[in-house]
Amino acid sequence: MSNAAPPRRTPDQPWRSEGAPPPAPSRRKMPGGWGGLILTALTVYLIANLVLSLFGGGDEPTVSYTEFSAQVDAGNVSKIYSKGDAIQGQLTKKAPLPGGKGDYTRFTTQRPAFADDDLWRELTAKKVTVTAEPVVRQRGFLANLLIALAPMLLLVLLWVLVARRMGAAMGGGGGAFGRKPPPKPVEVADGRRTTFADVAGIDEVEGELDDVVDFLKNPRPYRRMGARMPGGVLLAGPPGTGKTLLARAVAGEAGVPFFSASASEFIEMIVGVGAGRVRELFAEARKVAPAIVFIDEIDTIGRARGGGGGLGGHDEREQTLNQILTEMDGFSGSEGVIVLAATNRADVLDPALTRPGRFDRIVQVSPPDRSGREAILRIHTREIPLAGDVDLARIARTTPGMTGADLANLANEAALVAVRRQQSSVTRADLSTALEKIQLGAERPLVMTEEDRRRTAYHESGHALLGMVQPGADPVRKITIVPRGRALGVTLSTPDADKYAYTEEYLRGRIIGALGGMAAEQVVFGVITTGAESDLEQVTALARGMVARWGMSVRVGRLTAIPADAQVAYGLSAAPATLDVVDHEMRRIVDECYDTACRLLRENHARLDALAAALLESETLEEDAAYRAAGIPRLSKDTP
Repeated sequence: MSNAAPPRRTPDQPWRSEGAPPPAPSRRKMPGGWGGLILTALTVYLIANLVLSLFGGGDEPTVSYTEFSAQVDAGNVSKIYSKGDAIQGQLTKKAPLPGGKGDYTRFTTQRPAFADDDLWRELTAKKVTVTAEPVVRQRGFLANLLIALAPMLLLVLLWVLVARRMGAAMGGGGGAFGRKPPPKPVEVADGRRTTFADVAGIDEVEGELDDVVDFLKNPRPYRRMGARMPGGVLLAGPPGTGKTLLARAVAGEAGVPFFSASASEFIEMIVGVGAGRVRELFAEARKVAPAIVFIDEIDTIGRARGGGGGLGGHDEREQTLNQILTEMDGFSGSEGVIVLAATNRADVLDPALTRPGRFDRIVQVSPPDRSGREAILRIHTREIPLAGDVDLARIARTTPGMTGADLANLANEAALVAVRRQQSSVTRADLSTALEKIQLGAERPLVMTEEDRRRTAYHESGHALLGMVQPGADPVRKITIVPRGRALGVTLSTPDADKYAYTEEYLRGRIIGALGGMAAEQVVFGVITTGAESDLEQVTALARGMVARWGMSVRVGRLTAIPADAQVAYGLSAAPATLDVVDHEMRRIVDECYDTACRLLRENHARLDALAAALLESETLEEDAAYRAAGIPRLSKDTP
């Protein structure tokens, strides 16, 4: 299936398009590349030489009167012209110049005033023609002027050509050399266009865009009712949720031209280039209206404008944003051009961009639920041969939180695994291997000592056992002590169903489970190691959210002490006293959870030993084998 956006035809065109009519053939063609520039320079040089040669030369050698007399005596002088004592002449045959500096035919000489010879008799005897006009014509004023200015004119011409091509290479962006108009963005996509049939898992979003499609297909009922379509629709959501695919599907479903560009492609070092490109993009869209203009990652140029002037990129970004605002404000319903944009940071956009009349409809695109993930998997496996043991519903159940891009990557990784194994179809084992690689990381060929293997086995068994004995905890799906990624071992736990809100009890259980590895090392070996680094990062994030964002601390209260985007550098987000209370409460929650983890592991020490022994023997335990080794029945069952 070919759903990729068509490539740009030239660098001057920062957008792509599909479904637009082909351009009219251009009547003017300019030689492109450095080859054309060199050919032009060579042509100018040859023409200049040809023009100069038409004026004749003025570089005839001056010979001595003795040489002239010798040539007269030899009968080698055909004609001369004399003005006073100056003589110009032409030889019958070439003669060598004295000193071996070449040959000459025409010459000039000077008859000395003291010469006592009978020159006229000698010339008559040798039948030399004495002319009434100069034999050697000197260059005129225009010829001398052209010779003097020719190198300068040639350099100026080359400089202008190079400057124009540099301006074109930089996007034609203003400057002293003007702007070269870019070619029309009218590329036609190959194959079938993307429609809503290629989009799954976000049915509620499709419902919000149905009226956009219907308006583009059939605008008359809306105009009769006096309704106006939104000037722009902003698709906001995490990366990989299908915002770009959804925008292309809207255009494909409506059957209208689709112009797409990344906001960063409008920005250049030269101020004004981005604004010009925006004008050209919207002008091209209006020519083929009804059409859709899609701007990806619009937060690159659409961030809230601050006070104070800037230089370079800051001014260029603001001018580009101002041009987008102007273009969108100039839209009317009769033009039939709708702007779609995508961002994962809708909170940082300029208010002028999201006001009614511009992007006055904001559509949230969230990760799909379980049924949506199953539908997405079916789309991405349409061209992949699947074995009979593949259950896409089961895979969808074990992949909560994955986006459409993640699931597409999962299907592709499974196909790659099947090719490496020289199979004719993708099996359940291939999908499981691909999922493990994505979720747990690739296996590392690391040789560990027996002591490190035993400590790692108890560390992962601590995580898994606490997830098994706590009611409401996420079921353990897999345990392994095979090094993957940065970790020496991994315990994978995922919920049976998607969760959209978390209780304090569930979050505390997550913290207890994350501390299980460190607690197991403390209970069994009496020491702790650096293997709990990633666990502590997860614990810190959860505890900070509980205390400072979700109101789960009595001392801090029901308020947001630390914003979600200030988890690292949050020193200025609250008063110092409040931050001290936040740190104290975080430490209290983590300490209580760690004590609970150690207590539960001591109470279930035999189960911990049995699980660690099974891990040391098998290295990897699947869900059923892990619960069986620990002797614990599943506390939660898969939902139908």
